[in-house]
Amino acid sequence: MFNHFQRMHLRRLQTIVKHLKMSSSSSTATDEVLLESINGKGVITLNRPKALNSLNLSMIRAITPKLKEWDSDPDTSLVIIKGAGEKAFCAGGDIKAVTEAGKDGQPLARDFFYEEYILNHKIATMKKPFVALVHGISMGGGVGLSVHGKYRVATEKTLFAMPETGIGLFPDVGGGFVLPRMSGQLGIYLALTGFRLKGRDVLHSGYATHFVESNKISDLEKALLELKDPSYKAVDDVISQFHNQCQIDKEKQFVLGAHQEQIDRLFAADTMEEICEALANDASDWATKQLETLRKMSPTSLKITLRQLREGASFDIEDDLQMEYRISQGCIRGKDFYEGVRALLIDRDGKPKWNPATIEEVTPEIVDDHFRPVENDLQLK
Repeated sequence: MFNHFQRMHLRRLQTIVKHLKMSSSSSTATDEVLLESINGKGVITLNRPKALNSLNLSMIRAITPKLKEWDSDPDTSLVIIKGAGEKAFCAGGDIKAVTEAGKDGQPLARDFFYEEYILNHKIATMKKPFVALVHGISMGGGVGLSVHGKYRVATEKTLFAMPETGIGLFPDVGGGFVLPRMSGQLGIYLALTGFRLKGRDVLHSGYATHFVESNKISDLEKALLELKDPSYKAVDDVISQFHNQCQIDKEKQFVLGAHQEQIDRLFAADTMEEICEALANDASDWATKQLETLRKMSPTSLKITLRQLREGASFDIEDDLQMEYRISQGCIRGKDFYEGVRALLIDRDGKPKWNPATIEEVTPEIVDDHFRPVENDLQLK
């Protein structure tokens, strides 16, 4: 027979077990990412709001195995990913840590990209509905955590950009697969210039699939978690209901709509020299501003990005990510990535000294070196 204290202890244990069944959390070394199971649905919360939920290797190593577990678990029917706080979904990867490791020849410079791309691939191949609540800033690594999923829900506070050419990198995390598939040359334009899209413009671009006002995003999450049978149709119906009810900027024209013809015409070439020449010859105020923007970017990044997107247009996601892994290691071997991070993120003087300094000086050999096979190539097939 149990005594009074034993019965109290047993009841406490039963309460804890019941709670864990309702909302189990996969604890990590830190609380940088929260992984919960709620009503048979997986919920990922990027939990670094002070760092704009930027993605680091420990977070990647926590999320990837959990996604694999949920995708094969018959008791898990849906996965939701979101960011903590009001400012950002995920503002990118922990680039400063990667460049520091690269300078010292540490494996983090290799492991981060390798394991991040495995995570991107897992999201792209999920068998179960994957819903990204993209509220706030989403750049770089944040795009990789969302764009490959079936549902990407933006709000009026969403800001989307791929600004990597400005730090000596390239639009990775599957950008070579996604961006060329946007309307016309829009993805090429966004990748080369780093142009920022906000609010409903994120939906117009194709990055987001749905648009919901920010004060309804928690209601949407609750409705998804309460679904008894979260089939793709049921999930789609719930998200579409919130989407259709949203009136914010409903009649707003796409911010780049007036320039779509220019974008398609001026960014259609296969070389940066031709694109810059087309912009210079156009001579409109808009084209002149785009040329000024391009001249601030890393010339090497511009050339590898254009080739990445042209080739990625015909690749499947696996081949694209393998190509991007090779490019990432080329950037680690080079100079501009370190210089861009120094100028934009560390010293913040905004005056990177690119090497080579002009697109004309970036030889085909320099570009080719970024695309060559590397030791321990990324394997996804």
